[in-house]
Amino acid sequence: MKKTWGFGLCFLYMRNVQGHRWNHKRVYRIYRELELNLRIKPRRRLKREKPEELAVPEAPNMIWSMDFMADRLAEGRQFRLLNVLDDFNREGLGIEVDFSLPAERVVRSLNQIIEWRGKPLAIRVDNGPEYVSSKLVEWAETQGIALNYIQPGKPQQNAYVERYNRTVRHEWLDLYIFDSITEVRNRCSAPTLSSPP
Repeated sequence: MKKTWGFGLCFLYMRNVQGHRWNHKRVYRIYRELELNLRIKPRRRLKREKPEELAVPEAPNMIWSMDFMADRLAEGRQFRLLNVLDDFNREGLGIEVDFSLPAERVVRSLNQIIEWRGKPLAIRVDNGPEYVSSKLVEWAETQGIALNYIQPGKPQQNAYVERYNRTVRHEWLDLYIFDSITEVRNRCSAPTLSSPP
């Protein structure tokens, strides 16, 4: 028996492996007397403000949305895509593709988009590790861009980019079987994807 097993596994082990014929009530009583039950740690929950409703911006570059997607090459290796979208006209501003996209790559991609497009007032993101990292937060502060985080487990609060992800998936990723990451990058830079309004 292991210390990390709960009562159920201990009872089944004693009954089926060791061959003891004790009933579950007797085993549970002894289990409690020996204080084998592990204390359940309470979860620390963050209180978050309720975000504003998803509204259509009044002009370009007011709010951008970002989100990650994942797919696989023919060999089975997973790659990731970072999609950046202008919420005003649902225009896809950039798709970054690689096996790994840490916060540094996210910042680099945003800098490239800002060079030709200009700065947004805010960027809406989920709570992924790349978005809550200090590198992205510091970059946004120095650029004067607000990061609007959605509530955990509520992707509908980032609906514009989620819809764009669906367009990318159905009109592009699902149509091809990619053999290399270079092939994915070439295909992604060829047509401009923009989701319907």
